[in-house]
Amino acid sequence: CDRYNFIAMDWAPASLTRRWFDPEHGAADRLVPRWIFLRALGLIYFSAFFSLVFQIRGLIGADGILPANEYLEAVAQQFGAARFWFAPTLLWLSNGPHMLMAICWIGMIASLLLAINFWPRLTLLICFVCFLSFVSAAQEFSGYQSDGMLLEAGFLSLFFAPPGLWPGLGRVHPPSRASLFLLQCEWFRIYFESGMVKLASGDSQWRNFTAMDEYYQNGPLPTWIGWYVQHLPHGFHAFATGATLVLELGLVFMLFLPRRCRIVCFFIVTAWQVPVILTANYTFLNYLVLLLGFLLLDDRFLLRVTPQRWKHVIAPEPAQARAAPEDAVDAQASAFSFRALKLALTSVMLLWIFYATTVQMIWIVFPRLPLPSSPVAALDPFRIANRYGLFAVMTRDRYEIEFQGSNDGQNWAVYRFRYKPQDPYKRPGIYAPYQPRFDWNLWFASL
Repeated sequence: CDRYNFIAMDWAPASLTRRWFDPEHGAADRLVPRWIFLRALGLIYFSAFFSLVFQIRGLIGADGILPANEYLEAVAQQFGAARFWFAPTLLWLSNGPHMLMAICWIGMIASLLLAINFWPRLTLLICFVCFLSFVSAAQEFSGYQSDGMLLEAGFLSLFFAPPGLWPGLGRVHPPSRASLFLLQCEWFRIYFESGMVKLASGDSQWRNFTAMDEYYQNGPLPTWIGWYVQHLPHGFHAFATGATLVLELGLVFMLFLPRRCRIVCFFIVTAWQVPVILTANYTFLNYLVLLLGFLLLDDRFLLRVTPQRWKHVIAPEPAQARAAPEDAVDAQASAFSFRALKLALTSVMLLWIFYATTVQMIWIVFPRLPLPSSPVAALDPFRIANRYGLFAVMTRDRYEIEFQGSNDGQNWAVYRFRYKPQDPYKRPGIYAPYQPRFDWNLWFASL
């Protein structure tokens, strides 16, 4: 009888809330993967801000291609006081060149501090706010799925990271199970939704296994390695097409299988991402997807492959409970209400994101299913609950836009771009995770 009472209590709403959202009941076996993930996430954030330092004024500056001040004025006229929700950006305070550069430099500094594990929750918040400030005002220059991936992962990491200035592995504050699950789900959705949109689009190239025949030369910014892969026989490309569909629509479900299956899945998707990175410049997108895959692993596996001289540094130790002195009882009681409020807000936020992402995945197959859309629309401006779908329709041909300029209207010169494969006698380079946003936009405009 006591056993059944215990089971009933464990499935009570309060028990479920504590188990999934309270770090004190978190995933204590994921400390090392969390440590690796947050350090690498800081480097990915750095690559995003570093890319913007050289471009932001030309993209959205006052004399840029799509000035942010004009866009924000239009948003203010349309939405009034609600403009801060529909365009959440620090550029409302100022959109001059100094503010634009400040966003980039503050973001780079915060990302490096995150990479060295200094106050991860604060640095994650700064990185998120700075990058969101650019994305919310960049218009067409922020229409890439990679931006949404980074913002979603960065926001969820606020609940995933340990508190404190130098938390180390955060042994006393393991990651909450809900934040870990949502980050894993982001990894899953990037693959699975990409497979779903390939089938839902009706593109015949995915059905007759010719989708990869011209992929390597028709992608946004190919590499010189992709040139060699492009010249492999059709049989190789047909196999790559089938393998893509199998991985995206089938193998990623190994996430929900027992531990050994998840580890096998990690090695498969990692081996898959490496040639993708080598054959195309998708900025930080593939690095982020590869990084999310590390959350399939656990401490037991990573410590097994860690060199012996490092194990004493990173080996998780069980936290020791300490008896509170009598004079601290009142302080603990007063802190209880704050913890309860914090837990409630965390639960609502993460459940909101889970609903928004799940509904969008369902709408890929059933677009007319009458599910409430207001919670989804409310999160749209923040890019923290996204729908993904890469290469739903393959590009059959490659067209290059050429810009020319003249001082006298008679003699015209071609503007050369540093990253676009314009010169047929010059091999394309490898520069990802650096992101040349204007060059990417030229490729999209040519479709």
